[in-house]
Formats: sequence, structure tokens, C-alpha cells
Amino acid sequence: MSPQPDIASVAAHFADRSRAAMMLELLDGNARPVTRLAQVAGVRTSTASEHLSRLAGAGLLVVEPEGRVRRYRLAGPHVAVVLESLIPLASTPGVTGLRQASQWDRLRVARSCYDHLAGSLGTDILAGLVEVETLRRTDGIQGTVRGPLDAIAGPTATGYVLGPHAAQHFARIGIDLAVVQAGRRPLLKVCTDWTEQRHHLAGGLGAALMRALIDRGWIERRPGRRDLLIHKPEDIQDWLTTA
Repeated sequence: MSPQPDIASVAAHFADRSRAAMMLELLDGNARPVTRLAQVAGVRTSTASEHLSRLAGAGLLVVEPEGRVRRYRLAGPHVAVVLESLIPLASTPGVTGLRQASQWDRLRVARSCYDHLAGSLGTDILAGLVEVETLRRTDGIQGTVRGPLDAIAGPTATGYVLGPHAAQHFARIGIDLAVVQAGRRPLLKVCTDWTEQRHHLAGGLGAALMRALIDRGWIERRPGRRDLLIHKPEDIQDWLTTA
């Protein structure tokens, strides 16, 4: 038999509630100290340190020392993809109060998926870009709905390409497509959004888009949170519709 990838050993790192809770806390791509991650997981700092060292040793996390403080972040978007893909397959405890309900609603409206936009904001922006032909879908399906062969979450095989006026449209919010294309990441990738079951933009262009909207003050990261504040929905809409 030909050798196969050792999926089991990687999956074992996710098969612990404390480690899973800490990795989910890091899904926004930011680095956090051990004390914060221990609090999220409901374990002692020493226990959290052991878990985090194991995850870092497996290449799932990276460590960023700051003096005497050690901060951890996901090793990259490939780890975020795995986590996002597992969420729809997992059972979720029922919402037990108004606070939990509002937190869930905020995540559905706008959140970061590592370094790109997700939730209804992310899916609506991609739909708007397709509607004005800044991006074009190549599989013959209208809009940005999940295709029959797409996974229920995470990267899809469905293709999109740049439209003829894409460079000018993105330049209006300060995105230089030539610079993004010269980067190490693929320019155009899409994911199936696990809450919306539509596509949102990922890859190098998705990351550049989120940075551009943050730089303009149209959206804002919430410290220590994945949900995003939307400050200027009218400006986002104006940009989308005036390609």
C-alpha cells in the first residue's frame, strides 16, 4: 500500500475540549497570552501552557514572546480552515440567555475568519462584487450560493475570476491588485460560509479587502472578539454599487 497522510495524529490535537476552546478563541488571527486562553478554556494557567506547547509543537500554533509574556496565534489560515470546517459538524449547546443570543447574532452578521471577512457582511460583499461583475463565477451557477459539490464550510473548488474592471474597482478603496497578486498567497479563493451557506471571499484578495475596510474605519475589530463592528455600511454599499 502507498503511504497515506497521518490524519489521525493531527486530529488528536483537536480532540480535547480545552485545546479546542483555545484554538477557537484564536480564529480571528490575533495572538493572545496564556492567561487569557486559560480563562477561555476554564483551566489553570499551567495546564493551558502544556496544551499550547503541544499545539505549537504540532505546528498548529506559533509563539510570539513579548518580554516575559508568551502569546500564541494560529500558525496560519490553513489551521483556521480546519477549525471552520469542523464547526458545522459539531453539536452546539442551545442558547441559554439574551447575552449568548446577541453574541451569536453578531457573529452571524460580521466576523473575521482568520484574516478575511465572514458572516453576512462577507457573503453580501462577495455577492455585490459578482453583481457588478468585478468578480465572475465560472461554474455556471448564478450568485454566490453553495454549489452541489461544495463543502458545507471552508474552501471550495468553485472558481471565480477577476472581471475587466476589477483593478479600478478595488483601487477605489486602496487595494493594488498587482501588489496582492505578487504576494505568496493565491489571489482569489472563496470559502463556504458556515452560518450563511453562501460563499465569502478569502485568499490574498480577501485579506486585503478586510484590511482596506478597517483602514477606512468602515469596520472595526473588537478587542479579543471575532465579531466585527460595522461603522459605515452606506460607504461599503456605495463602493460596491459604483464599480
